[in-house]
Amino acid sequence: MQRVIDERDVALAKLLVRYSTKVRRGEIAMVSAVGSDCIGLAQACIEEILAVGAVPYFQFVDPIVQRTLIAHGTETIFRSVGSVELALMKRMQVFIGIRASDNIFELNGLPNEKLNAYTKHVTVPVHMKQRVKHTRWVVLRYPNSAMAQLAQMSSEEFADFYYKACLVDYDQMRRGATALKRLMEQASEVRITGPGTDLRLSIKNMPVIACCGEMNIPDGECFTAPRKFSVEGHVSFNAPTVWEGRSFDNISLTFRRGKVVAAQAATAEQTRRLEEILSRDEGARYVGEFALGFHPTIRRPMRDILFDEKICGSFHMALGQCYDEAPNGNKSQIHWDLVCIQLPQYGGGEIYFDGKLVRKDGQFIIRELIALNSGKSLSARGKK
Repeated sequence: MQRVIDERDVALAKLLVRYSTKVRRGEIAMVSAVGSDCIGLAQACIEEILAVGAVPYFQFVDPIVQRTLIAHGTETIFRSVGSVELALMKRMQVFIGIRASDNIFELNGLPNEKLNAYTKHVTVPVHMKQRVKHTRWVVLRYPNSAMAQLAQMSSEEFADFYYKACLVDYDQMRRGATALKRLMEQASEVRITGPGTDLRLSIKNMPVIACCGEMNIPDGECFTAPRKFSVEGHVSFNAPTVWEGRSFDNISLTFRRGKVVAAQAATAEQTRRLEEILSRDEGARYVGEFALGFHPTIRRPMRDILFDEKICGSFHMALGQCYDEAPNGNKSQIHWDLVCIQLPQYGGGEIYFDGKLVRKDGQFIIRELIALNSGKSLSARGKK
């Protein structure tokens, strides 16, 4: 029986294959589907990969089965699994990861030692060291009922929001992002103020990368990394987050010479778990990324980092591993993005570059960046 594929998934597949990853004839491209809801989009991607003359490789992951593996596996088993998956990933030139889990908390309750061992032997070597560094990759979520529920929308309303956010014209977005990239490259010190936040960090001579649809869909951020020991002060992240199947709210961190010296979350239990993550290795207490988000249609959090870190008027910092594109020397098994929204309804705030106010209450005030505030120049991809 022929599967009927949503025409919006067909358009999204073209974006992923031809724009984001630029699949070329003869290459091997993995389409990795997590959860059954995204099978239609996965099929559309495979059809598009075939259309450009490349070789599709399909991988399906069931989150409940994966939980079983982690729950009952041993370090020896994880080492073997990682070895097999690493050998497979080394054959790929392209990776398209589509995630549609029914339950983002599926890993909740697993022992930390199991999660740490799986991360060490599978996630780090296969994805952080091989896939991220040696393939052209893009990852995205799929608009299923679980995502709609997190966003507190009806399924139809969320799907409309999702495709509108994913299918913007990223070429047009890049024009404004390029201006922000130049401004960040010229800056030395960044100061951020707002409710519970007074933070300083240096990005002097650090590379800045404008992200406009290549590795994440939806997209819309400029990222760099602070100089490792430069972060000073305190910061409050008002966007809720999920890490390894566990929810965290209102995380507050205090830094001295780049290192987290005090940490708190909304509850005592969340704070205890936060401290466990920060103690995973030496690099977990240092920052590996600093970024400004500016996607015009994403304006509130939904516990999904691929959306939340792009919120218009937000900034985020990642604890742990830095990216090769903006290396500050920090190494860690984790890379945990934490988001602060500075729109007025979230308490506002200011961002200064070398003492000059650049963004206030989530709105850029520099003339060449104002277009990033509303995205009025961004029409749907393929339309004018």
